[in-house]
Amino acid sequence: MKNYKFFLTFILLFSTLEANAEFRLGKDYGTISRPLPVKQDGVVEVLEIFWYGCGHCYNLEPVISNWSKKQDSSVKLTKMPVTWGPAHQLHAKLFYTIEALGIGDKGHAAVFTSIHKESNYLSSEESILQLLETFDFDRDEIKKQMNSFSVKQKLKRAMEISRQLKVTAVPMLFVDGQYKIEAKRSHSEMLEVADYVIELQKPVS
Repeated sequence: MKNYKFFLTFILLFSTLEANAEFRLGKDYGTISRPLPVKQDGVVEVLEIFWYGCGHCYNLEPVISNWSKKQDSSVKLTKMPVTWGPAHQLHAKLFYTIEALGIGDKGHAAVFTSIHKESNYLSSEESILQLLETFDFDRDEIKKQMNSFSVKQKLKRAMEISRQLKVTAVPMLFVDGQYKIEAKRSHSEMLEVADYVIELQKPVS
């Protein structure tokens, strides 16, 4: 009986140590062969690459939104749409148009709802215009922003970054342009890895 209790205690202790073990480079997160430059000293940027049409990205959205709100000023979450093919590029254009119109979170939430709750996949410019008109924008203003130099440049830059980072799946997180975290586990665990890598990147005080 004593041996059994000792064995049980050992197993519980081992399990606890395993749970608290550090995440490992090459297993839980990877490095980037061509890192992105750091935009702001003293701030760790977490870049989330996503696609509106991705179910996993849709499910991650509320989780990463809550996570972001809990971070201090030393951590910044930036979102970037993936740009693989025509359908992805159309949605990326929509993302930057929403940003240009200044409807941010409300606009992005409406897109996710339209695609994943209403089965309106926003696969044409007309369907996109109709959605954005629900925010009381004039159609001509929407078209103006959608085809603006700023939106075109941001779309071009997103395509360049996607190629440089060799994005093969979404959602995917990049910490300080150096480390990538793939969606191999639950969303909460994915963010636990992000927290770990962020702490590695923060300057020692």
